[in-house]
Amino acid sequence: MKTNKNICGGLYTEKVLKTFKNPHNYGKIKNASGIGKVGNITCGDVMWLYIKVAQNKKGEDFIKDIKFETFGCVAAISTSSIITDLVKGKTVAEALKITKDNIIEELGGLPKIKYHCSVLAVDALVEAVYDYFSKTKQKISADLRKRHDIIKKSSEIIEKRYENYGKK
Repeated sequence: MKTNKNICGGLYTEKVLKTFKNPHNYGKIKNASGIGKVGNITCGDVMWLYIKVAQNKKGEDFIKDIKFETFGCVAAISTSSIITDLVKGKTVAEALKITKDNIIEELGGLPKIKYHCSVLAVDALVEAVYDYFSKTKQKISADLRKRHDIIKKSSEIIEKRYENYGKK
């Protein structure tokens, strides 16, 4: 893993820093087909992922456009940017196969303490696709429903655990 020794104690690769400084596909999509919002209250990262879905010549749903808004650290912004690069132009089915490991590999590595950022990026995509399927009343596969339920339950557990955090 090639790292920049001058920033953050050499924690981040040059690609992480490059995508942080110049993220791809940043912004909102008006009238998005699906929106995924995820966050982690313990680290403060919040991601919104907007997808515009169209049909290809085979009649398959594909991600025509994708944008993100992320409030978070270097890794959160970089992983958000990278997931947009990895899924843009792919069918929805192909996009849902992207994993945290694909994101980490594409970035040339992440510090282990920042792996959760790649998980958030994947979760934001899952939630955007789930939202799209819900809005268009498409059949939601058992796998996608399970992934959505896990994300929702994890979020509820974290929020419950920290509901009194910072209150006196």
